[in-house]
Amino acid sequence: MGFRKSRRGDPAAFYLRLIVYIKGMSTRASISTGIKTGIGLRAAHTAEIAATRPDVGFLEAHSENYFRIGGAPFEHLMALRTSYPLSLHGVGLSLGSAAGVSAAHLDKLKALVDIVEPALVSEHVAWSMADGKSLPDLLPLPMTGEALDVLCGNIASVQDRLARRILIENPSSYLSFTGQELSEPAFIAEAAKRTGCGILLDLNNIHVSAHNLNFNAPAYIDALPAGIVGEIHLAGYQVNRIGDAEIFIDAHNHPVYDDVWALYQHALRRFGDVPTLVEWDAELPALARLVAEAKTADGKRAEALRGRPHDQAA
Repeated sequence: MGFRKSRRGDPAAFYLRLIVYIKGMSTRASISTGIKTGIGLRAAHTAEIAATRPDVGFLEAHSENYFRIGGAPFEHLMALRTSYPLSLHGVGLSLGSAAGVSAAHLDKLKALVDIVEPALVSEHVAWSMADGKSLPDLLPLPMTGEALDVLCGNIASVQDRLARRILIENPSSYLSFTGQELSEPAFIAEAAKRTGCGILLDLNNIHVSAHNLNFNAPAYIDALPAGIVGEIHLAGYQVNRIGDAEIFIDAHNHPVYDDVWALYQHALRRFGDVPTLVEWDAELPALARLVAEAKTADGKRAEALRGRPHDQAA
């Protein structure tokens, strides 16, 4: 028996009843070893996903798009929750901000997490707030002890407020800071060690940064300790030409490149079977094309893990 919205009555009361009803169905699953590759939930695909229920492992939604509890986007998210595990991926917490995490933003995230009960919650190793104002980008951190202290303090505040572990995503970089004290993998691994958070390993970001800053991408992966990667992101980048040089931009507007697929198999051989998501945010393809990209990831994962014991240490 379904749950139908009455034509009258208090909308807030309706949403409360809807939440209680969906929670009582207990149909959601965890995002765990062996699950199929997930896809990002984008507005242009939501209706088709709801109608066709494509065969993907999970859906990942941008947290800030659902801070308004109520309305069509929220209703669609909660309806899809009955068919797919959900991951909430944030872009606005500004974990690297020396001013700390916005209490108002964190309160909204807490309310959403409590209702949706996602399998995973993640954010970026970046800052995007200054003087109380949001900036339209994910800005990089210097890899210094001082920045690490700030990052760890903010991660701890978020995890305490949410009463759960989060994942932190490695950045994409276009310029390097002077005075770096730690390598990037050492920096994020130390943050995970101090706070107990996990790492969302974005392989497209690693490839983009490796090209732009001239470092070895497989060596970056090998420098991370085993057991801290909780999710992998795959995406396509944009190539911008400046004179004779090329800079890679983390635009999420292209199929996954062969070099990133190779990094994916390298990461799987090191870390084992990790839940994986295909991101595509700009110049969106048809849903069928996105699902096909997820199926390709499933095949790459099976190939990389063939013959690897499930509990093999990296």
